[in-house]
Amino acid sequence: MESTPHTGKFVAYYRVSTDKQGENGLGMDVQRQRVKDFLNGGKWSLIGEFTEIESGTRKRLKHRPILAAAIELARKQKAVLVVAKLDRLARDVQFISTLLNSNVKFLCADMPSADRTMLHMLSVFAEHEARIISARTKAALSELKKKGKKLGSPSPQIGSDAAMIVIKKQADDYANRVGPIVQDIIKKTGAKTLREIAESLTARGVQTPRGRTDWYASQVANLLNRIKKL
Repeated sequence: MESTPHTGKFVAYYRVSTDKQGENGLGMDVQRQRVKDFLNGGKWSLIGEFTEIESGTRKRLKHRPILAAAIELARKQKAVLVVAKLDRLARDVQFISTLLNSNVKFLCADMPSADRTMLHMLSVFAEHEARIISARTKAALSELKKKGKKLGSPSPQIGSDAAMIVIKKQADDYANRVGPIVQDIIKKTGAKTLREIAESLTARGVQTPRGRTDWYASQVANLLNRIKKL
């Protein structure tokens, strides 16, 4: 990621998924480094750092007090709020809405081009994608039921077959959506290696099958292999 000189005051906001990550620094250290690299150069000051811990073992909190505190400090000090990571942010509509309604300037350290308009679009796409996945799953299960397979049967094989059919359909649909993007990248950038394609997908903010925005060569390889089988 290229370094850009920055000036002024900044407030950093980090998110970790579990209490364990918050305690031992896993994930948080990476986010701190991303913010440091992002702010590298120029005359700036980091006046506050806030970390929100979300445990995967309990329901998501309705409100985010740590985020609210970070926003409030940025507002009072007329500082820029720096969100360390954009991955998962695109799937969290409540998080995006909170940022968009805060009237506080903010940037994403791992994707500086993600402005307010882009984040608003991502939140809309996230809701739309969730509805599509739900509809596809119901349709696939309904089709199995029509073929005489009793869903919810005590037979583990029936449940396994149903799950595999749904998963395969979702993977094929994903490959069909992202395939044209990969072709466009190769055409416009001349990318020849898996790593170059991965870097371009990351730069464009294209989500991986798991909803992240940081791509690796191995993920591109898996995607291309699936595209060939379609």
